[in-house]
Amino acid sequence: MSKNRVLMCGNEACGEGAVLAGCKFYAGYPITPQNELTSYMSKRMNETLGVFIQSESETSAINMVFGASAAGVRVMTSSSSPGISLKQEGISYLSACELPCVIVNMQRGGPGLGNIAPSQGDYFQSVKGGGHGDYKLIVLAPASVQDMLDLTITAFDLADKYRMPVLILGDGLLGQMMEPLTIPSEIEPKHYDKPWALTGCKGREPRVIKSLLLADGALEEHNKHLQEKFKIIKEVEVYSQSFNTKDADIIIVAYGSVARIAKAAMTLARAKGLKVGLIRPITLWPFPDKVIQEACARAKKFLVVEMSAGQMVEDVRLAVNGKVEVDFYGRMGGGVPGEGEILKHIESLGGAGV
Repeated sequence: MSKNRVLMCGNEACGEGAVLAGCKFYAGYPITPQNELTSYMSKRMNETLGVFIQSESETSAINMVFGASAAGVRVMTSSSSPGISLKQEGISYLSACELPCVIVNMQRGGPGLGNIAPSQGDYFQSVKGGGHGDYKLIVLAPASVQDMLDLTITAFDLADKYRMPVLILGDGLLGQMMEPLTIPSEIEPKHYDKPWALTGCKGREPRVIKSLLLADGALEEHNKHLQEKFKIIKEVEVYSQSFNTKDADIIIVAYGSVARIAKAAMTLARAKGLKVGLIRPITLWPFPDKVIQEACARAKKFLVVEMSAGQMVEDVRLAVNGKVEVDFYGRMGGGVPGEGEILKHIESLGGAGV
């Protein structure tokens, strides 16, 4: 398989990943800082005989995705924080109907309209189920432009495999920065049979996709089915990276763009003789609880770094379960932590081998 080395921004890499994965329908509405993705898809869907729609609103876009997914094709939508909020009802419907799709959130500062700077303030919304009802999304957190392409391909496969929406949670920094990446000239997308798809009866029994279940006990049984699926995913689809954790006194936990900055801070700390490691969750749901729990046997302290007031830190504390202290360092409203300030915070955590 031949490969091409090119320079792209994260938004464009996400779009190319979607094309390689066989995406044939995209609906979106412009919002900074993900507009490059919408623009890229408008071109590539035309070139690959797919369908591109710039919808009249975010609400329209997610419901168009519902319809296209019900027809059995691979589909994607994207937006940024307040736009994703508008899609939440549709995401709940997609989850209830077990319709696969890929949703991209390039987070911006909030709450409200906020600003167009990068943020990680949508973690709770993403991993706890931002809409109504007991549902989950598989949430993938890329940390580089190459990740944007690779994890987008993965997202489409996971969506079809488990018949559910998959969310790619990036941020404005990752979406707009440019890096060299390797693009395979072609891949063979995984094929999943879709006997539920609404493709026209053609002499068979009609199919129905709905989330309104009024018969006594029907909705509870459906929810039990969904929860069993989520249980399987928590066992087999957990991904993370660990760096220098075997001898670390302090382990940083960070995801996405911040994980890269935290890794640089770890390198600076190691150069000063400080035993610092890093765990980077790649799946935010399912969360890598076991990786963190195992690290508790060695580490004296955890430091969670986020571009938020502290959201993922709650999942880290749940995983640690009081065995060691979990400290937090965060920036909000578009503030991006530098490796120097993270190092300074590490140095302030006296009593844990520093």
